[in-house]
Amino acid sequence: MTSSRTRTAVITGGVSGLGRAAALRLEADGVSVVTLDIADGADVIVDVTDAAAVRAAADEIGPIDILVNSAGVVGPNAPLWEIPLDGWRRTFAVNVDGTFHTCRAFAPGMRARGWGRIVNIASMAGKDGNPNMSPYSATKAAVIAMTKSLGKELATSGVLANAIAPAVIETPMNADTEPEALAHITGLIPMRRVGRPEEVAELIAWLASDKVSFSTGAVYDISGGRATY
Repeated sequence: MTSSRTRTAVITGGVSGLGRAAALRLEADGVSVVTLDIADGADVIVDVTDAAAVRAAADEIGPIDILVNSAGVVGPNAPLWEIPLDGWRRTFAVNVDGTFHTCRAFAPGMRARGWGRIVNIASMAGKDGNPNMSPYSATKAAVIAMTKSLGKELATSGVLANAIAPAVIETPMNADTEPEALAHITGLIPMRRVGRPEEVAELIAWLASDKVSFSTGAVYDISGGRATY
């Protein structure tokens, strides 16, 4: 990988929230950004739960250097025994299968070219388990474990794969979270505020750059002090 060529990033869920903030931040670093989303305004409209569609999008886009997996859903807010089966499956389809599909489609090309950065957005919920959010918590734990495995698999390839674990961030996704659940998880943050998308985007930008060189399969907390391990 030579610095003379503009790097290209694919960002899933890139139309809003953390994905949008990451897109703006990487563009400020001179990265050419391609957004993948089901929402209007994306560079490529694709449902990350559809493996064939993701593969077709990868073929259409061509070689990339950076993959940021930001597409996600909160899923149902209820005690585990009240979670509808379709809600459980949908949360896994987006948050886990979607991340798997994009990594599977794009990682081999990065590996073949000898340079790449993969940033998977997990959550503090994947470490702590948020009450009344068992589908979301379970999927984000899966993203953390998947990233740890992938990081080890790519460790000598020049491709780094890391995850980030934000606490509550002020994004449209959290507008779907029940007020009681949102109040609970915000109350766990010692800084006594939610995070801002642009704060998370700074961490993503670092993990997508040459500045990170000896870290892979790691989980970076950005939690206003909530993280304890």
